[in-house]
Amino acid sequence: MIKARIIATGSYAPEKVMSNSDLEKIVSTSDEWISERTGIKERRIAGEKQATSDLALEASLKALEYADMKAKELDLIIVATVSGDMLFPSTACILQHRLGAAKAAAFDINAACSGFLYGLSVANSFIRSGQFKKILLVGAETLSRFTDWEDRNTCVLFGDGAGAVILNAVTGDNGILSTHLHADGSMGDLLNLPGGGSRHPASKETLDEKLHFIKMKGNETFKIAVKILENLVTETLKHNDLKPSQLAALIPHQANLRIIQATANRLGLPLDKVVINLDRYGNTSAASIPIALDEAVRTGRIRKDDYLLLEAFGGGLTWASALIRW
Repeated sequence: MIKARIIATGSYAPEKVMSNSDLEKIVSTSDEWISERTGIKERRIAGEKQATSDLALEASLKALEYADMKAKELDLIIVATVSGDMLFPSTACILQHRLGAAKAAAFDINAACSGFLYGLSVANSFIRSGQFKKILLVGAETLSRFTDWEDRNTCVLFGDGAGAVILNAVTGDNGILSTHLHADGSMGDLLNLPGGGSRHPASKETLDEKLHFIKMKGNETFKIAVKILENLVTETLKHNDLKPSQLAALIPHQANLRIIQATANRLGLPLDKVVINLDRYGNTSAASIPIALDEAVRTGRIRKDDYLLLEAFGGGLTWASALIRW
């Protein structure tokens, strides 16, 4: 049976580092307050002339180099993002042109922090159907452009970055074993960005009301995320007839250390089996899992035949997981 297998990874983070101490100078907060509640110590901020496609390009080039592939070999490019360069054309089309991937189809996916795993599921389906063989999947965000730096409840959370993977059609036991996608639009108001669409197009009023910035009901979101992710990881392992002890690594969306710890506890996994880098990057939404995966792969933390569980929760609300045999 044909499977989709990740054959290469790549990631990129902007050079500018914004620490918690830096935030103390612009908003009423403290390093202690941020660290205790989130686990974040610093985040990366895109340069003035950098857009999401610029970050995506750097991560993609690293993945292509890792795979020893040319962009012209790609059949499809998927970019998961909520902070694309513009409403249209898609960031994927912009990336396709800049890479020179002339024969590749291209489109974006918007599932917020679950976007990369939604994209992984779509890529997996395309490959298993036989329609495409080589797919570039990117999670990329410049959330700093949509952050209200006067709102201490949200500005401490988000950062910029991009991660990329290349998937290939293979046979054998290794590859993506299953993906699991969920959504509940009734809770969309817990985490959203209301301005800029057809409901609230840009105007003086939307600017005055700061509708073009990320809005989040943090406490409610936290409680729901913990419960949902506990059920999600159980569902994924049960579907694959695996025990938590068989996992080599849990690679969660990097949103909040307490949420990550709660999920690990539910699985009975020690934290040394959990890939965590949010202390250095903050919440990079769709980019967080591929960045963490790339770091784990390049440091030798992930090895052939390892079972990996990837899981995420984000705006929509959406949540998703994937079980991979590396």
